[in-house]
Amino acid sequence: MSADRDIDGWLAERGVTLMDARVRARGVLEEAGLTRPGKSRMSEPKLLRAAEVLTERFFQVCADAACLQVATASGREPLRVEPRSHCARCGGSANRRAEVAFLEMCHQRGVQRVVVVGGSPAVREELETKLGGHISLRMVDGTERRTADRAKSDLEWADLVLVWGATELHHKVSTHYTHLASSHHRKVVHVVRRGVAALLDEAMIHLQRAR
Repeated sequence: MSADRDIDGWLAERGVTLMDARVRARGVLEEAGLTRPGKSRMSEPKLLRAAEVLTERFFQVCADAACLQVATASGREPLRVEPRSHCARCGGSANRRAEVAFLEMCHQRGVQRVVVVGGSPAVREELETKLGGHISLRMVDGTERRTADRAKSDLEWADLVLVWGATELHHKVSTHYTHLASSHHRKVVHVVRRGVAALLDEAMIHLQRAR
């Protein structure tokens, strides 16, 4: 015999904790014939179908404006979730929100090749993992020797160059890029804040201004 579970508890595990969202989700499940008003529990087989129904009908989204915009454009009905780790767009991560928004803007602006100068090995690896499959990246180790010719090649190759001064970046490396920046000023961004989200936020501000 199949076990059954509390419906509200099951919805809460999926991030549907806000009253309006819970009422809306239950209404859709009732329309699908999976439960009825006043019923508090549902069998495990029906819960599997309920999960499919909610995924088909709703885009689970946090309160972030950019996430809400994507949810609205998805063709599915936005359904507010809390905690935001259940958001289908950002997963509740500031880095993830910035990465998604940055890739969307790169697509809109035709930016395909990006150079990042500086950053720790772990951060460079994260950027490669999250962005590398969508755009072409050159990650420059700010602690290793870089010739002026290689920096010039990077600048000519790239659509966007992020010089990340608040990280592991030696002056001898950054100088090559800043010295040549005058002839490539439209594509060079000097970032003085730490963190992936801050880096990509500065990049997006630059792209918006350069529009």
